Amino acid sequence: MPKAKRPRRGSLQFYPRKRARKELPSVNWRPVSALHREQQGLLGVIGYKVGMVSVVVQDQTPDVLTSKKQIVIPATLIEVPPMKIFSVRFYKNGKVEGEVLVANDKELKRKLKVAKKAATKEELEKSKPEEFDEVRVIAFSLVKKTGLKKTPDVIELAVGTGGFEFVKELVGKEVGLESVYLGELVDARGVTKGKGWQGVVKRFGVTLRQHKSEKGVRRVGSIGPWHPARVTFRTPMPGQLGYFTRISYNLKVIATGSISDKQELNPRGGFKHYGLVKTNYILVKGSVPGPVKRALVLTPAFRPSKAKSKTKYELVEVVR
Repeated sequence: MPKAKRPRRGSLQFYPRKRARKELPSVNWRPVSALHREQQGLLGVIGYKVGMVSVVVQDQTPDVLTSKKQIVIPATLIEVPPMKIFSVRFYKNGKVEGEVLVANDKELKRKLKVAKKAATKEELEKSKPEEFDEVRVIAFSLVKKTGLKKTPDVIELAVGTGGFEFVKELVGKEVGLESVYLGELVDARGVTKGKGWQGVVKRFGVTLRQHKSEKGVRRVGSIGPWHPARVTFRTPMPGQLGYFTRISYNLKVIATGSISDKQELNPRGGFKHYGLVKTNYILVKGSVPGPVKRALVLTPAFRPSKAKSKTKYELVEVVR
């Protein structure tokens, strides 16, 4: 009889399993910029999870069984309010060479220390360093337009082709989806639902022991040998579950647009636990991390899947 085998419980990739330091994750822009530096626009945007819906789409993917047919797929609706640029950063050899503040909106006082006077385009031109390799922007979301809250979320965003000249044109203006490049596949970075302190069965999927087992059923049989006389970090132990920073890769974008052009997207009375979508939106196939209203960072996929890149959907209607 062959020996029973199974994979270990709980991936070691995500250690340490502890609560995220902040709710809006940072992004390593190097791989994203390396793949999409030729694209025009900002390479990221802040969105807010509205919830999951079922959508009817026309499958336009060639050479598949459902080609030219209508199918129903699960999707997530994400509201993307406009942003504004708070400051412009100049990088040289991977380090910040200089930074110029270009906004002092009163909403920012809830989050940051702002200057009494913001720099104009002319002052920004004069203040830029003589030599720099890359320019990035610190942007904040105008989340008050959604009605969720008043405090804006702030994040650093990379810039595609155009660089400084492109950023200079955005200073002082509201930055919408038309100034952001996402592509057909996006990555969603967010913080998952928090589940608090949990045991090994829920946290690692450890199998329940026999009901007459000594010292409990919902626990591991042994936490380690006598020697070495210590408990290794690989041993499943109770602890924090959820509220972890995670990434959903290669989400297919089904539709984007402004809610003013598609009012029927909002159900009567609004979405459960969220309300009405009031600004721009993105509809992606599948699920994203976090509960409703959780802030997300959407970026173009930096390791796109060839199979998912070939899929093409045409939105027919949203089923609730």
